[in-house]
Amino acid sequence: MKTLLSLTVVLLAACSSTPAPRFHSLLSTQAAPAEAVSTVPLPLDIGPVSVPPAVDQQQWVVRLPDDSLRILEQEQWVAPLRDELRAALFDRLARRYGAVDVRTAPTAEFVRLKVDVQRFESMAAREVWIEAVWTAAPTAKGNAPLVCRSSVREPVNGDAQALAAAHRRAVNALADLMGQRLLAMYNGAGVRCP
Repeated sequence: MKTLLSLTVVLLAACSSTPAPRFHSLLSTQAAPAEAVSTVPLPLDIGPVSVPPAVDQQQWVVRLPDDSLRILEQEQWVAPLRDELRAALFDRLARRYGAVDVRTAPTAEFVRLKVDVQRFESMAAREVWIEAVWTAAPTAKGNAPLVCRSSVREPVNGDAQALAAAHRRAVNALADLMGQRLLAMYNGAGVRCP
């Protein structure tokens, strides 16, 4: 009985030595919404966001100063990265540019947005870097699709919290690059890539 109790204590101690994972989100935590650019609804169909296979997981993949990569098991996205990116992009587009999801508010004319994230870098104590090719295709006749490449970098000084905050800023900046053009395209204006 004494041996069983000792073994139980040792096992519990071993289990408690691994810290619980910390979860992060790309959704903005700002209490006040960013200043709205448009009050007119922008019907939008944003498809699944693709991400590089190397970072397509909940655990963070971080590039160290010697350019090696490390998976941080204890730092995780609250959902799969592609889902986090889609939710964060749509949230920013809704708050600033009046985007409404056509799946919940069907309409005949809308803009279909496809986002292919080609780089999602987390560089410890340096920066985050998001590079994406995105396609906006309006359903209105006479409007040609727009294919753009956007690259956003944000500096990082600090720990995992600072890294997550830099990624949120980068996603917001990427959404702003898209939102300005999506709104103009939906309103029939000529649009060029950034």
